[in-house]
Amino acid sequence: MRYRPMLISAAAAAFVAGAAIAQNSADNASASEGKKSWVAPGTPGSPIKGEQFHAQVLLDMAGFSPGVIDGRSGSSLTEAIRGFQESKGLKVTGKLDGQTRSALLSQNRPSTVDVKLTADDVGGPFTYPFPKKPEDQEKLSFLGYRNMLEKLAERYHTTPQTIVALNGPDKSIGIGQTLRLPNVVPQSRDYSGANEKQEPLLAALNVDGNQPQGDYIVVDKSEGTLKVYKGEFPAGSAKVDGQLIAQFPVTTGSGHDPLPLGNWKVPTFSYLPPFNYQPDLFWDVSDEKAERKLPPGPNGMVGVAWLDLTKKHYGIHGTPEPQVIGKTQSHGCLRLTNWDVMRLSRMMKPGFQAKFVA
Repeated sequence: MRYRPMLISAAAAAFVAGAAIAQNSADNASASEGKKSWVAPGTPGSPIKGEQFHAQVLLDMAGFSPGVIDGRSGSSLTEAIRGFQESKGLKVTGKLDGQTRSALLSQNRPSTVDVKLTADDVGGPFTYPFPKKPEDQEKLSFLGYRNMLEKLAERYHTTPQTIVALNGPDKSIGIGQTLRLPNVVPQSRDYSGANEKQEPLLAALNVDGNQPQGDYIVVDKSEGTLKVYKGEFPAGSAKVDGQLIAQFPVTTGSGHDPLPLGNWKVPTFSYLPPFNYQPDLFWDVSDEKAERKLPPGPNGMVGVAWLDLTKKHYGIHGTPEPQVIGKTQSHGCLRLTNWDVMRLSRMMKPGFQAKFVA
């Protein structure tokens, strides 16, 4: 099937119209602003701040995810910097000081890359318009991306609005078109050891095949982070003293469904799982609603992967809304961006241990 190129601003407008995500009006407006208001990224007037954008790319590639790469400051970027500093033995400030910049720049990786788009980048099929109600979602076989721009944004760990800001609204998106994108292209696509469901997702989400192997994780509610460590698991109340090798921003529950503090295990991983929608488990949904078995897909409620916890009904999973990781509540589970949960699945083996702390 051929996909007709279209203006990325039009695709962004379609995405915003169909997406059920929490974004302010300024974000929505920036997706469809006209050519006259566009300025080059990294220059005054652009929503993309060059130093923050480059740092986000380098942190992402170093394994200390800032969440979506958008060139903006925020708590996720600060925590990513803090984690990176700790891993390198630097003074932990959460700021891009000279030593931190030097350590990041040692990767010798430019912040952006020009990509000639292929079907891997923007091929469908797509799910648009996207149904909001579970009873309508249940009728579908797959909950895919809404359009080419949403798929491309997730593949390059960013947002549709950021792609517009990088390229200008007069650029086209489609097979054969060239766009400027965050430089998260993997150095290796050797996914040896991955299973048949895991491997295509690692490739589709630009997860590098070479990942350090972790022994256990610590989820810190106060920081909103999931940290991967090497070393002996800190049983009981033992202090965490392993080697920090990666960190991801995470949504950890709500006042209704708080993070289950304590020690747990993660015995099984599932990729592109269907989701059993049970209203009695959702505090903000009437128990009188019918149960539904929702189809899989990156825009499903649990995204592309579910890492099952030994606590019933709890898991570590992806999300259809990467922009709001760490900024909204969940129904008790631990939510990562789709690319981060796939990277975690590459770093860990089923059966790993987890400590959840306040």
